[in-house]
Amino acid sequence: MTPAKPALLIMQPHLGMLGPILEEHFTVWRFWEHPPIEARETIEAMVVAGEFPVDKDLAEGLPRLSLIACFTVGYDGVDLEWAQAKGLKVTHSPHVNHEDVADHAMGLILAAWRRIAEGDRHLRAGEWKPTGKMVTPTLKGRKVGIVGLGDIGTAVANRCAPFGLEVAWWGPREKPDAPFPRAPSLMDLARDSDILVVACRANEETRGLISKEVIEALGPEGLLVNVSRGQVVDEDAVIDALKSGRLGMAALDVYAQEPTPPERWADVPHTVLTPHTAGATSAAVPKMVALTVATLRRHFAGEALENEVVG
Repeated sequence: MTPAKPALLIMQPHLGMLGPILEEHFTVWRFWEHPPIEARETIEAMVVAGEFPVDKDLAEGLPRLSLIACFTVGYDGVDLEWAQAKGLKVTHSPHVNHEDVADHAMGLILAAWRRIAEGDRHLRAGEWKPTGKMVTPTLKGRKVGIVGLGDIGTAVANRCAPFGLEVAWWGPREKPDAPFPRAPSLMDLARDSDILVVACRANEETRGLISKEVIEALGPEGLLVNVSRGQVVDEDAVIDALKSGRLGMAALDVYAQEPTPPERWADVPHTVLTPHTAGATSAAVPKMVALTVATLRRHFAGEALENEVVG
């Protein structure tokens, strides 16, 4: 008699691509098709996108659940204290897409600072006149402040030098080996920067970190770039500051609500907006798939998990 495959539950529809691969090794349930009422006694792992809050009631209704596997690098949707108290292991997919996210951040900087996206709209609307060329600010020599010097922040900083940009950073902990100066505070960093790139980890400590005060310290000529998570930035304050001219520009890949409602941004000026695509590349996604599959197989084989998150 063939032994039953371990059962797992994929939570978000966009992770459905994992299904055919995982079905080689596991019994796969897809939450968006229907709640797995008949399978609740068998499911041992949940596969989630880390930015979405884990449904605790659902998880606690799965008596054999032992693992929450985040397909993504981020795991801010998981309450680690709760998971630890329930004896649940949590894993993620680190060190797979930070270079891609940094590329995207630089693209956002260029598109916003040199008004590339605005120029595209200008041309397509038939507003390009022989006598009215768009004059944009130069980038070389500007100061870039990076919030969070982890994998992504470091990769962004390394890309700034070839553009002739001056880099500083701020984070709650010193990094003695960092080759870039650390600002005394986040407010100092914002005040001294032309461009502020948010690349820190998202958790309860960083929720709303980029506040109205930080945004206004960046100022009416400044550019805010967010490739972290929407919750790190006070999005209402960003919109208000853009409309009033207290913030110069914003280039965002992440939002307070995803998908973000298009009408929320319809009348917000000086923005470049992308739909949370910074880390989703043809190179990174297969790596995340492979790591997630390997993690699940190791877990069910009772092996150590190198990518386990320790609270």
